[in-house]
Amino acid sequence: MRPADTPPAKAVGGDPHPPVLWDPVVRLTHWTIAVAIVVNYALTEDGGTTHVWVGYLALAILVLRLVWGFVGPAEARFAAFPPAPRAALAHLADLAAGRPGRYRSHNPAGALMAYALWAMLAVVIATGILMTAGGPGDEALMRAAVERDDWSILTGATPWVGDAAAEVLEEVHEVAANLLLLLAALHIAGVAVESRAMRTNLVRAMLPWRR
Repeated sequence: MRPADTPPAKAVGGDPHPPVLWDPVVRLTHWTIAVAIVVNYALTEDGGTTHVWVGYLALAILVLRLVWGFVGPAEARFAAFPPAPRAALAHLADLAAGRPGRYRSHNPAGALMAYALWAMLAVVIATGILMTAGGPGDEALMRAAVERDDWSILTGATPWVGDAAAEVLEEVHEVAANLLLLLAALHIAGVAVESRAMRTNLVRAMLPWRR
């Protein structure tokens, strides 16, 4: 077991960071979750059938990625990029000083971002499931809840969630969704900065069509 704040192992001998090409499951889960977030934020109606099913797709992909963190290739496993806040701060300091380190997997800052994104996505999905009675359910009820901005309408179909709890779930869901978008924007900015500092196109290693 690694100590809680032990940074990921640095690459040696000029090994690239990240791998020249991430494995297919990492790439699939990365882009599918990204597309699901964009679709549910910009293209679907809150609480609508498509919105709910896209949320379930995101849940399935998230579970796949978490399982892959235990059984996948070495660079995809959680042991390769443990959450290490102090190491992340040190990495950012090195990056600002123009001497970014190279790692066999995610760097410490990237690792923290990955865990933060997964955690926030889990909150969005969990609250969404509770708000929508565990499934798409009655489309008319869903539409009414959205139009009136009152998710307590669904409490009849979800007896374990009272009116007060429904309001809390709605607030948590909205805040978590907005934080998820903020984290995604920071992630994109971080990749751009790292790519420039390391003179390496980090996005290419994650492109789904590369072999």
